[in-house]
Amino acid sequence: MPEIVFKGKEYVYNHHLTVPYRPLVADAAKGIGPADLASNLVIHGDNLHALKSLLPRYAGQVDLVFIDPPYNTGNEGWCYNDNVNSPIMKEWLSTNPVDGEDMLRHDKWLCMMWPRLVLLRELLSEKGSIWITLDDNEVHHARDMLDEIFGADNFVATCIWHKNFSPKPSAQYFSEDHDYVLIYAKDKAQWRPNLLERTVEMDARFTNIDNDPRGPWTSGDLSARNPYSEGTYAITTPGGRVIDGPPPGTYWRVSKKNFDKLDSENRIWWGEDQNNQPRLKRFLTDVKQGRVPQTLWEYSEVGHTQDAKRTLLEMGLIKTQEDGSMTPKPVALLERVLELASEPDSIILDSFAGSGTTAHAVLKANAKDNGNRKFILVEGEEYADKLTAERVRRAIKGYAWVGNQRETLLEEKINFTQFKKADEWLKKVEAIKVKEGFAEESAQMELGAGSPHPSPLPGGEGGKKRKRFDKINVELKDGLLRVEGEKRVSEMAEGLGGEFTYCTLGEPLDIEKLLSGESLPAPEALGAWLFHTATGGTLLPKPKDAPQWYLGEAKDAHVWLVYEPSLAFLKSPEAALTLSRAKTCAAWGHARDGGKGDGKRHLVFAPAKYLSNKQLLEHGVDYAPLPLALYREG
Repeated sequence: MPEIVFKGKEYVYNHHLTVPYRPLVADAAKGIGPADLASNLVIHGDNLHALKSLLPRYAGQVDLVFIDPPYNTGNEGWCYNDNVNSPIMKEWLSTNPVDGEDMLRHDKWLCMMWPRLVLLRELLSEKGSIWITLDDNEVHHARDMLDEIFGADNFVATCIWHKNFSPKPSAQYFSEDHDYVLIYAKDKAQWRPNLLERTVEMDARFTNIDNDPRGPWTSGDLSARNPYSEGTYAITTPGGRVIDGPPPGTYWRVSKKNFDKLDSENRIWWGEDQNNQPRLKRFLTDVKQGRVPQTLWEYSEVGHTQDAKRTLLEMGLIKTQEDGSMTPKPVALLERVLELASEPDSIILDSFAGSGTTAHAVLKANAKDNGNRKFILVEGEEYADKLTAERVRRAIKGYAWVGNQRETLLEEKINFTQFKKADEWLKKVEAIKVKEGFAEESAQMELGAGSPHPSPLPGGEGGKKRKRFDKINVELKDGLLRVEGEKRVSEMAEGLGGEFTYCTLGEPLDIEKLLSGESLPAPEALGAWLFHTATGGTLLPKPKDAPQWYLGEAKDAHVWLVYEPSLAFLKSPEAALTLSRAKTCAAWGHARDGGKGDGKRHLVFAPAKYLSNKQLLEHGVDYAPLPLALYREG
């Protein structure tokens, strides 16, 4: 298979292995609901470190990854910050941000993405998929890189998102009106997209003009161009007309025997006069209860770029469409991704969270079908709390919606003859403005193609008439004259419900500091890390009746951790693996399998033990010393 080559690849190829494990630290004050690391998460921190932190709990558990990484356009101002052990790449840290003049910007982008994609693949379940939005700057490089990391056989599709509803007049060559959505599966043999909901237009094609008890139907041609040895027979219609055979150059799709059977079942439509060319009835109940997804996504279905910022405006998170340098995605786009690639209990991860659109879409999907999807967002920028998490808070609780309400007051098509009577149309417009409490404008209104011309607020029958609108917009565009009243409105948008935990990244687990006692991690953090590194599995919530020190169950072992973040405890005899603790482990395993004996060993992490390995094995226990010398005297 072809291999992508870029500067720095040899240094980042296994860089994910050197990234330290940093436990997630919950901030109860910034979330909604209990501070629970098994809940929805918004994580503030470097996304490479955050992905490593998620491995103990979520390796192989994530059903859907959606990311919107930097497009590397040359003017986004993104920075390469990974601490890779390479003199060349350490020099890159001093040349941030990456801009259009940087001759290595594509290499830097690939070096940034490689270890993150490797970790994202580890987090995906075997039936999971990853969806990535990009444009022409990096999509070709991304395809090569993803082919190498995920396997070319796991490429699913490239969807085209028509993101702009009007061309850009400033374009030098072409107006670039689309982005790409790359889709890869963890294992394409196990992954299938969901069907999309059928549209009203699709169902409207089915009628029931003959009151068939099987319900609405539509008809299809019975002839086809493919040669068929039994498809050239004559047919007599119920009205007596003889049809010598199918139309010239075609064949009946079914044999005479099957045709007669279909006719006897009232599955042939002969037309109202019973003499038409026969057509096959296809009932709505027989068709797929959904539609196959296509690779062309129109903004009319999945939103456009202005929709995305309009949502942030309505939620009061930005003040104008021009606020900020980010390019958020519309909620409708993420809703389409969720519709295709998630189930009601899926775990969805977005490690380039930005304004939090993914979480918003997940909350909407759960509210729609009463689902229990879980989101995990990671954002490294400083706005993680004030924008990303704040959007989630407002989406959950509800927010004061502020926007413009418009009402069409006049809409007329203007042809050339009517255009010559401009004075009459101006009078109509002025009459509407006066009626709505706006005085006549002193300046002649321009009737040219272009943007609306708002009337000034002052005036209008001496200011006595109460205005329904803040302003009147008049627009003549593409031969259509439209007069609209516009009013600024504010109302409360209902909350979607739900909860989430806000997290930051704790200090890295440092073996040297553990040995010296300088840094003792929380039991949950150490336990999750040990469980994952020892078993390769994911630490799930333990049973409510689990004994003290029990961590969880892996494929081939029950795992235990005797530990407290206290020097006094770790040096004391209480921290040792004793005979009574070994018996507790064996009894717990026996109870868990109903006394049948599942054969699973017990892996016990502890600072010390008072039994030999042979004695422990008699109880099915394996001892694993903690990487601590703290219990030693002195």
